[in-house]
Amino acid sequence: MKKKLFGWIPAGVICLAVFFLLFGYLGYKMGAANMLNTIMKTSHDLLLNTVFYLMAICVVTGAIGKIFVEFGVVKMLEKLLRPLMKPLFNLPGVASLGAVLTFLSDNPAIISLAQDKRFATYFKKFQFISLTNFGTAFGMGLLVIVFMIGQGYFAAPVIGLCGAIAGCIISTRIMQHFVIKEYPNFAVEPAATAEQLAEEAHDDYEKPLFQRILDSLLDGGRSGVDVGLAIIPGVLIISTLVMLFTFGPDKTSGEFTGAAYQGVELLPWIGSKLQIVFDWLFGFADPHLIAFPITALGAVGAALGLIPGFAAEGWVDGNAIAVFTAIGMCWSGYLSTHTAMLDTLGYRQLTSKAIIAHTIGGFVAGIVAHWAFVLYSLI
Repeated sequence: MKKKLFGWIPAGVICLAVFFLLFGYLGYKMGAANMLNTIMKTSHDLLLNTVFYLMAICVVTGAIGKIFVEFGVVKMLEKLLRPLMKPLFNLPGVASLGAVLTFLSDNPAIISLAQDKRFATYFKKFQFISLTNFGTAFGMGLLVIVFMIGQGYFAAPVIGLCGAIAGCIISTRIMQHFVIKEYPNFAVEPAATAEQLAEEAHDDYEKPLFQRILDSLLDGGRSGVDVGLAIIPGVLIISTLVMLFTFGPDKTSGEFTGAAYQGVELLPWIGSKLQIVFDWLFGFADPHLIAFPITALGAVGAALGLIPGFAAEGWVDGNAIAVFTAIGMCWSGYLSTHTAMLDTLGYRQLTSKAIIAHTIGGFVAGIVAHWAFVLYSLI
């Protein structure tokens, strides 16, 4: 039976209509040959100059993260952060371990941790489900901050981190409210019981110090390569598409030449109509900047790929970097990960609630980062 939308229109018809409308519009404005050349050249440049740079950061941060885990730095940070968990996030202290791990790696790290029954016994069900929102807000945090520092900014990424934490608080608590409202019994039911704990084998063999260091560096770097490869589709596909709707024709001639990073400037036009809103909320001085939060919905790696182009055009300042860091960390591609994460936890039916809560959290993160940067600028 063929899938249909709106009860009677075949899904294939809708797909073709959207496809031809999208690329027909681009081809009409740019010319078919120029459009295709721009798509290929932009993707190629992103692969060489952005993806490989991000992959290098992933490898280095992955190695650092693995060293931190192997030699107890993560456990130490978990103990230091534990007192903040209950008052801020209404989560048990061990949840701080998830924040550290996702900060050092990516969103799914919280799910890998949650699958450990010993870890799950510390949570009520409503808290356990909200880990999807909690962990996502810190996903790829180290990568985002290191990338922003690499662009020459230092204070702004730290302010952005504070904004991401604020967004995480809002997102996590809203999700908890949604879960309890939907399932009141989850407020008291434990996420796992002692009877559900699986026996785990313990390896008493202690490796030599040099071997532990070498294994940690290589294993962490290898995981960084995996993350770097995973972000390629998002950067090449999403960033290229967003750039086609963000940038304009050649500055010198005002014509489309088929060069990389040209486009029809549709998003800036939309942004200009809402400029007063984005200016007050995020302090965006240029309407082109709304492309970053839109892209971060699907993939933060792709969103980071926009920044060098923004910087080359002179659109980026410290405030924008602070807001980008906050939104990039808090959202970090949640539209592409929330469904899989909640499905893994066994609560797929709550995906829409998680997405709504995290959308609100991302806006709060950007607003807090903007006004915190304004305050920082006045000091």
